Amino acid sequence: MATQPGGPRATTPGQQLRALFYVLPPGESSFRTVEEVPDYVEKSIPFFITFIGLEFAVSWIQKRKLPGRINDGISSLSLGILSRLPDVLFRSIDLISYIYVWNNYRLFELPWDSPWTWYLTLLGVDLAYYCFHRISHEVNILWAAHQVHHSSEDYNLFTALRQSVLQKYTSWMFNLPMALFIPPSVFAVHLQFNLLYQFWIHTEVITKLGPLEWILNTPSHHRVHHGRNPYCIDKNYGGTLIIWDRIFGTFEAEDAKVVYGLTHPVNSFDPIMLQLRPLAHIWNMFWATPGFCNKLSVIFKGPGWGPGKPRLGLPEEIPVITGKEVPFDPPVPAYLNCYALVHFAIIVDLYTELLASVTMLSQGTVLLRIAFIILSLASFGLLMENKSKAGILEIIRCLVFIGVYKFGYFRSQFSFLGYAYEVLFSLCAAFWGIQLMKQITSFKDKHH
Repeated sequence: MATQPGGPRATTPGQQLRALFYVLPPGESSFRTVEEVPDYVEKSIPFFITFIGLEFAVSWIQKRKLPGRINDGISSLSLGILSRLPDVLFRSIDLISYIYVWNNYRLFELPWDSPWTWYLTLLGVDLAYYCFHRISHEVNILWAAHQVHHSSEDYNLFTALRQSVLQKYTSWMFNLPMALFIPPSVFAVHLQFNLLYQFWIHTEVITKLGPLEWILNTPSHHRVHHGRNPYCIDKNYGGTLIIWDRIFGTFEAEDAKVVYGLTHPVNSFDPIMLQLRPLAHIWNMFWATPGFCNKLSVIFKGPGWGPGKPRLGLPEEIPVITGKEVPFDPPVPAYLNCYALVHFAIIVDLYTELLASVTMLSQGTVLLRIAFIILSLASFGLLMENKSKAGILEIIRCLVFIGVYKFGYFRSQFSFLGYAYEVLFSLCAAFWGIQLMKQITSFKDKHH
């Protein structure tokens, strides 16, 4: 498909839907320049929402229960937003590094409009993903970033959006060999398609897909990957294709009921803590472990390693699954769940508006909005755990919002909601202020 150099190409809803399943053929997804490549990920957001709604409906029809929980769902979406905030400030490191190698070190140039180049890139991107994904499970410092995606004890389409802030800063190097001969525009397409494909496989409502199970990564195969059952550990690393796992000996078929999450659950919905606590654990273990070589092993061997153990740890130390595991689910009043849902929807509104207007904003305004979004996501995590300090954080957050909204630093996509937001945040600040006064009064009464 010949294209004229310029801005990103427009895509139809049908093309976006097919991109989600990696069935948009070369003739519709080949571009001469990177600038022409559509932002398939951003344009797929309406489909993400639609499929999440469908998953809830199908799960209710099949099992008479919902596929997830409010607290875990907000946690996953918070981590997803958090992981995308650096992209508001900087261009993707995957593309920057790839284009640099292509411009300075390429050996030869495959034709950008050849179907052979398209299919070769599909295989190359997926093999690179397999290698990075496997190493992310087998090297402790990389696992510290990747474990964020595995920290949910639910398995649904929300989990697909649960991503690490740090992972992208190590994954880019695995794609660089392709930059020696594959044009950046072709790579930019498949980098997105590979990511989008992995969205819909995070579900329990799809069981088996027949003969496709031999070639493609499917919901069944990926459920195994997310399991903490001993038979699931370090299996099924493929992104789009499962053939790499079959070739390299890391394939495992779904068997016993999968219990999801980390072998040692983190028991938190705080997105900041979920991102940083594993790094703190490595830091503490590094200084507590004697011997320079052992200290290096803490960083570069597996997360289960310890002095005197094999590189990936001892399989017998993986906790046994009894079938009675209960997900972390602290009791929270119904009004707090409703409160968190409403305020999270507002943050999604502000985040979407930021994406749409970032090129027209000053750097100070962009940083202020990002800081407020991070503050809000952290506060929601504490609310979902019903922590007492969440109330104080909410007072600060609501007052900050009222102040900066008055000065025009925040803006909704929907102008008619501006006054409603001001009223809502004023009422919320008053509500949390009253709750704080009650706590202080109660504390004084107890000590008198």
